Amino acid sequence: MAFTIPAGLRSLLPARWRKRKPRVAVLRLDGAIGAVSPFRQGLSMAGLAGPLERAFATPRIGGVALVINSPGGAPAQSHLIHQRIRALAAEKSLPVYAFVEDVAASGGYMIACAADEIVADPTSLVGSIGVVSAGFGFDRLIERLGVERRVHTQGEAKAMLDPFRPENPDDIARLKRIQADVQDLFTTLVRGRRPSLDPNGENLFTGAVWTGRQALRLGLVDGLGDARSTLRARFGAEVELVMIAEKKGSLIARLLRRAGPGSTAGLAGEALAAVEERAAWARFGL
Repeated sequence: MAFTIPAGLRSLLPARWRKRKPRVAVLRLDGAIGAVSPFRQGLSMAGLAGPLERAFATPRIGGVALVINSPGGAPAQSHLIHQRIRALAAEKSLPVYAFVEDVAASGGYMIACAADEIVADPTSLVGSIGVVSAGFGFDRLIERLGVERRVHTQGEAKAMLDPFRPENPDDIARLKRIQADVQDLFTTLVRGRRPSLDPNGENLFTGAVWTGRQALRLGLVDGLGDARSTLRARFGAEVELVMIAEKKGSLIARLLRRAGPGSTAGLAGEALAAVEERAAWARFGL
């Protein structure tokens, strides 16, 4: 059990014992955002609510550091995580620092924008401020196999973008309108959180990415470096970095909970999910 010295007695101790080391809570946000697959959950509000609360409630901290390594993912989860970070920062009156490792792209960059300061490695990839929807089309495959797709709906858009049917131009137009609305929210958020943006003639909202050095020039990040060296420079060499762990059940327990009838179909879905997740990282050469 830790023993806390009452404030009234602290002044009676030698100076070297009275001094408290500065502290910063550090939380890693690593992976794709949203439900990657039944067996691999990505970053989500449900999974991060507890760790974020613990980070901001850490006693005697001077700030919260987010170490981000994410290719993006679900826009809703990205926005929910962003909003929760901002809410906690306001409630606790604490500064937030984001440190980009390999990549903070799309939703990963949206989360980084919740920080008051963003620091990237010179070789980090930053940006991808855009919206993408991806999937697979199986209509030719089931036709080749002699399988007939039967779908009955109430509402003409209920089976929009059914992967087992040819694409419908009306569905594509509807999807584009949805994407445009999400993109408007995204760009407005970035402009509001990054007043230092300096496009220098470049359109920063095309979905392109930049290296950390390029991102610094454009105002997408505030500095270059890593979490440890930057926080030591900011808070002193004796700063204590308090690592906040994300609680997860054991892999075996998760597999047992999800195993059962139809496990073969589940494995097929898992394989497709793995391909999509791998593709998300591969877009950035990772």
